[in-house]
Amino acid sequence: MASTVSPSPATGTPGPPEMSERIRNAADISVIVIYFVVVMAVGLWAMLRTNRGTVGGFFLAGRDMVWWPMGASLFASNIGSGHFVGLAGTGAASGIATAVFEWNALLLLLVLGWFFVPIYIKAGVMTMPEYLKKRFGGQRLQIYLSVLSLFICVALRISSDIFSGAIFIKLALGLDLYLAIFILLAITAIYTITGGLASVIYTDTLQTIIMLIGSFILMGFAFAEVGGYESFMEKYMHAIPAVVEGDNLTIRPECYTPRPDSFHIFRDAVTGDIPWPGMIIGMTIVAAWYWCTDQVIVQRCLSGKDMSHVKAACIMCGYLKLLPMFLMVMPGMISRILYTEKVACVVPSECVKHCGTEVGCTNYAYPMLVMELMPDGLRGLMLSVMLASLMSSLTSIFNSASTLFTMDLYTKIRKQASERELLIAGRLFIVLLIVVSILWVPLVQVSQNGQLFHYIESISSYLGPPIAAVFLLAVFCKRVNEQGAFWGLIIGLLIGLFRMISEFAYGTGTCLAASNCPTIICGVHYLYFAMILFVISIAVILGVSLLTKPIPDVHLYRLCWSLRNRTEERIDLDADEQRQEDAADDADEDDPGETPGCLRRAYEAFCGLQRKGPKLSKEEEEAQRKKLTDTSEKPFWRAVVNVNAVVLLAVAVFAHGYFA
Repeated sequence: MASTVSPSPATGTPGPPEMSERIRNAADISVIVIYFVVVMAVGLWAMLRTNRGTVGGFFLAGRDMVWWPMGASLFASNIGSGHFVGLAGTGAASGIATAVFEWNALLLLLVLGWFFVPIYIKAGVMTMPEYLKKRFGGQRLQIYLSVLSLFICVALRISSDIFSGAIFIKLALGLDLYLAIFILLAITAIYTITGGLASVIYTDTLQTIIMLIGSFILMGFAFAEVGGYESFMEKYMHAIPAVVEGDNLTIRPECYTPRPDSFHIFRDAVTGDIPWPGMIIGMTIVAAWYWCTDQVIVQRCLSGKDMSHVKAACIMCGYLKLLPMFLMVMPGMISRILYTEKVACVVPSECVKHCGTEVGCTNYAYPMLVMELMPDGLRGLMLSVMLASLMSSLTSIFNSASTLFTMDLYTKIRKQASERELLIAGRLFIVLLIVVSILWVPLVQVSQNGQLFHYIESISSYLGPPIAAVFLLAVFCKRVNEQGAFWGLIIGLLIGLFRMISEFAYGTGTCLAASNCPTIICGVHYLYFAMILFVISIAVILGVSLLTKPIPDVHLYRLCWSLRNRTEERIDLDADEQRQEDAADDADEDDPGETPGCLRRAYEAFCGLQRKGPKLSKEEEEAQRKKLTDTSEKPFWRAVVNVNAVVLLAVAVFAHGYFA
């Protein structure tokens, strides 16, 4: 099954790895074409049946989503092509422990649905920076978090997803990496820019179904090829490449031999690649930032019909998050067994020959499996799965980043902006985001020893803990004030950036050559670093808050846990700066008497910039506001979701115990 790579004669640089058979047959091409047609049809259907002409309709799907598309969208937004490439690659390199990054979400999804979302809904916010503004007052926290979140979108999410998706297209179609990236983004941007959140959630639901079907089929083929589970465990421990010498390097056995603890998730606290204390505490801190305070995730929950639907969506996503161990990590390990010379290559010149990069080819583990194992037609289905995972997470990120920019930054620049102007600004911002993300891709390619998932988790550990600390204290400790939150975020960010920039400057090193980064800076494992950073941030936030004046309760009703059920009117800290909706409500700048032409009407319908319906009365506006901040539940459904939450926790404990 192994195949070779020939250098391109014109340049002498390696071309893409040659597969035994690229996607050139009618069956594969038909499946991919059908996939794109169905996705675009679902996107258009969702686009036309939902109200995209208002900010709430475009960014929150009118708060009318039921639990199953919301749960599917939570899963699809999180599982990008970065997971297929990254989890499988890290699994191929070091075993099953990387799956715990996924299982960690089971607890945090319940914390999100039961504790954080009720506060966000009662606060009546659309974005996370907007919550900080209401909770603490002032502008600087809102602007700071918006800018940092947008940076994280580029540095972490979009670039890693683009890179991993393009690896697949490069292998399958033989396209240049950057041409593949361009084609992907053009398709994805169309229905995000035009459709809004409802369109994204419905297409996510379709993508989830395609992802699960395709990856279950591939898992079946992989285990059949390797001879079942027992055979898989035995063969993985002997998957050692034949070429382990060359390039005048002395290569230590641990660089190419599978780890002795490959089939354990709890690993040594000092020598483990994912040490167990870091996994239990550090990983939970990073997961709290991602699942409970990240705009992409929370925005899906804010679109829910009511609290029971939100909680049910969190439970559904939790069950789906159990699957990556079996659908991605283990197939990645099987890929190492079947294509040992390529996937486990260790000599830099061999790796360049196989995949064009010196730091290793583990990122090619899953794509190799797809291209070599799957028969005609199913190979096209699996490429569709990769595109589905890539596009679902990208559309979610684009929509949420656009929400952050529009609601938290643009409204600061243009205080009197009409709703129509905000919608256009949000859409144009997506285009800018795409350009910046493409420029970031080369950094992703070489970081963290070529293991994409370690890159994603390490950057999260440097930037996420201070944000997790601020939100945790904002919700559960009413004594925390704006000064404490601000200085906690700034000091946490400076420490995290110092570590991140040091790693980029010195390199993270490989098994063959250690990094020159001083041990005092880079010697601490990134999960331990997350724990230290979290504790420092908490200490700064509480210390500064206790030395300065507290915020009176009248400003905090329904904004923190202890005051969540207060019914008195809240006086917002920024009441004097509220955007004057009425003054800005010149949504239609054209002469009201002028009737637009057919082309203009078609353009506005496509982009969701339709003229508004009749103006709502005061009573109707009040009723609508009440609906948007209502967290009540029917007793029967509350009991049902609570019982399911307990069952999910029991399943999580069993899974950890079984593979420990």
